[in-house]
Amino acid sequence: MVDVGATNFESAEELVSRASVVFEKQFDCKPNVAACAPGRVNIIGEHTDYNEGFVFPMALPQVTVYVGRKTSTGTCRVLTMAENADEPKYVEFSVPTSDKPLTPGKPTWANYVKGVVANFKGDLSSFDAVIATSVPLGGGVSSSASLEVATYTFLEQLNPAVKQISQVDKALACQKAEHDFANMPCGIMDQFIAVMGQKGHALLIDCRSVESRLVPLQDPNVVVLVTNSNVRHELTGSEYPTRRKQCEAAATAMGKKSLREATVADLKAHSSSLDKEVYCRARHVISEIQRTEEATAALENGNYAQFGKLMLESHNSLRDDYEVSCPELDQLVEVAMEVEGVYGSRMTGGGFGGCTVTLVKAEAVGKAIEHMKNKYSGKATFYVCSPSDGARPLKINKDI
Repeated sequence: MVDVGATNFESAEELVSRASVVFEKQFDCKPNVAACAPGRVNIIGEHTDYNEGFVFPMALPQVTVYVGRKTSTGTCRVLTMAENADEPKYVEFSVPTSDKPLTPGKPTWANYVKGVVANFKGDLSSFDAVIATSVPLGGGVSSSASLEVATYTFLEQLNPAVKQISQVDKALACQKAEHDFANMPCGIMDQFIAVMGQKGHALLIDCRSVESRLVPLQDPNVVVLVTNSNVRHELTGSEYPTRRKQCEAAATAMGKKSLREATVADLKAHSSSLDKEVYCRARHVISEIQRTEEATAALENGNYAQFGKLMLESHNSLRDDYEVSCPELDQLVEVAMEVEGVYGSRMTGGGFGGCTVTLVKAEAVGKAIEHMKNKYSGKATFYVCSPSDGARPLKINKDI
């Protein structure tokens, strides 16, 4: 694609090459195993996954890469090259045993690694590893799940004798790592798409049945534009757990197992017994689950105008009812919608900063980026993205 003002990012192969050089310098030998897992953008279906609803993400071309090798020392040594990761960038920890399990601590980034090591299904050897990533940290495109799933995929390559588990179980093991070691009660979406993404497709995930289906997203006339507001969020504050509890409270008040089972009519019937804030949170989730199903059908029918309309409704609901947007995201959506050729735009991810996702005609993407750059009060970064593959082993040049 002609340069239209979007930011370039390193390919998986370029990251492997750079990480391999650092590995040899750090550990005085060459890596012989490499693996990666992608970030993701959720096109529609926000804050629905932990309510047993539908989500509709796609895997991004940006990835987290591992290079490394097995050791016999019993000590795992890991260095991250991620610029925004907290210090120190190098950690050592022992392979866990039943007597000496791993525990979370500092630095924060290492908790995701240790969490996956602790939840790996099968015997583990110690290892040395270097991590490199092109997934923006704190950008709402799930750098955490990318790191977790890359870790699991690397461990699978490192320990080929261990029987590989199903994709679903792999995603669930990585989700448990985030629950236990990062103290983040996330739903299943991020790990699922990082494991199961497929080039040219988005993935509709039913978070109640844990079933998913690939939906083609291959029209060359349509582009997915991811815009990073460069406002960074930290989601392990109280905002995320509070909203999750509010959703559970609303479901309980209506006598439902989850908000997936509730309708707008159910909610209205219980309006007098619900706190106004709890009511609004539930209204977002119930309507968003419906929007996600409608949007998927619209995409399959090539009805981009309808899909875009639902994206905008989703953003407004996240802004007004769920209250997880922020002025920067609102501004990016507003200015995107001023451009002819833009079908729809919305905040994506947990909220409080991070990214927007915009569906736009390919011929209009340059114009959209230029307009957003000129009108946005901050300094945004733009990525033109196509749906990409999920986690995978990578070839490594052992002569580097």
